[in-house]
Amino acid sequence: MSDILGVAREQVLEQGTGLNQEQLSEILRTPDEQLPELLALAHDVRVKWCGEEVEVEGIISLKTGGCPEDCHFCSQSGQFTSPVRAVWLNIPELVEAAKETAKTGATEFCIVAAVRGPDDRLMSQVKAGIEAINAEVEINIACSLGMLTQAQVDELKSWGVHRYNHNLESARSYFGDVVTTHSFEERWETCLMVRDSGMELCCGGLVGMGETLEQRAELAAQLAELDPHEVPLNFLNPRPGTPFGDLEVMDGKDALRTIAAFRLAMPRTVLRYAGGRELTLGDLGTREGLLGGINAVIVGNYLTTLGRPATADLDLLTELKMPVKELQKTL
Repeated sequence: MSDILGVAREQVLEQGTGLNQEQLSEILRTPDEQLPELLALAHDVRVKWCGEEVEVEGIISLKTGGCPEDCHFCSQSGQFTSPVRAVWLNIPELVEAAKETAKTGATEFCIVAAVRGPDDRLMSQVKAGIEAINAEVEINIACSLGMLTQAQVDELKSWGVHRYNHNLESARSYFGDVVTTHSFEERWETCLMVRDSGMELCCGGLVGMGETLEQRAELAAQLAELDPHEVPLNFLNPRPGTPFGDLEVMDGKDALRTIAAFRLAMPRTVLRYAGGRELTLGDLGTREGLLGGINAVIVGNYLTTLGRPATADLDLLTELKMPVKELQKTL
């Protein structure tokens, strides 16, 4: 029997080198009795290579619903019968949301739009929103606006966006089962442009969509190859009316193994709790994940689903004696 935890301890904890896809597949098959040891190792890796601090972020949807893409997990697609309809926020609402986010102690505020990619109208509204937020709130601004052109990457960079989110969503080999209206390569290209621009790249994925353990390991390895600053890890929250609406919720222990595997794939990366953790893990699992490799959280609600109250996460971080990262405003 392979001593994959021993290998990981030497390779990742001691040397700082992430596990490869084959090794990650072994990690994802760690037996239940070894799960506490695996989580403890992932936590040690996080502390050694990332430090003790936990980064807190809030997100807001500037444009919700009506998206032309067919991501099978997403209730914002205009192609499905799910109940989310197109809604735009105005600039004062955006500023107020940024203020409320900053009050939680969050250092990040991410503006999200459900689109294939931004048109001129959306880019103009994002620019106005950024200017209005910067005039009233001390917080770093991130954006998630779909696939970009090089000109749009350059514009966002010039407006002071320091981090851009564009998830791979799934492994290359499973992508066609998740999305048919655009390709894995199109998403990859946007990520490369963002990374090369000097903006921080936030790029993660969604697990529990029917992929195999090997494909879950493949996703982690492909993210590691991309070398993003941050990886948000989402767990499927099946939404009524979507093609994945009838899938079972991912097993909590498998979710914890996935957290540890992603940490062992990317020892220096910000690994952020994102959507679906409340349903998949509950309060106990949320605690175990924070002690199993996670070093960032989205607080409050998500784009179309409810999250834990921000105070619940902040109180838990205090209980675990995990300091919240302080704001370092980028200019």
